[in-house]
Amino acid sequence: QVQLVEAGGGLVQPGGSLRLSCATSGFAFSSAAMRWYRQAPGKERELVASRTGNGLGTTYADSVKGRFTISRDNAKKTVYLQMNSLKPEDTAVYYCNAHFQSAYRNDYWGQGTQVTVSS
Repeated sequence: QVQLVEAGGGLVQPGGSLRLSCATSGFAFSSAAMRWYRQAPGKERELVASRTGNGLGTTYADSVKGRFTISRDNAKKTVYLQMNSLKPEDTAVYYCNAHFQSAYRNDYWGQGTQVTVSS
């Protein structure tokens, strides 16, 4: 069975840091582009960061560029999102996503982890 399990969310003060993790199983992790999305209350889901299997393709949303870093450990089949200098606007549910190059493979999604940035 395919599983993507996020962890590391919680309540943090503005300016603080959190490190999210997404442990996966049940698919060829190294062949997938791993992505982090987030969805804030009342807003549409937003792509935060993406990293390809070979590590040569990395993208960030403008709103998090310079503050967030996506990384992956293919041996552990885990993707991470290091979040620094957090702002209240970063408050959202963060979702892990696996995307495949093949048009015949559906994306996989985790259940999400809540990140709340507040004093």
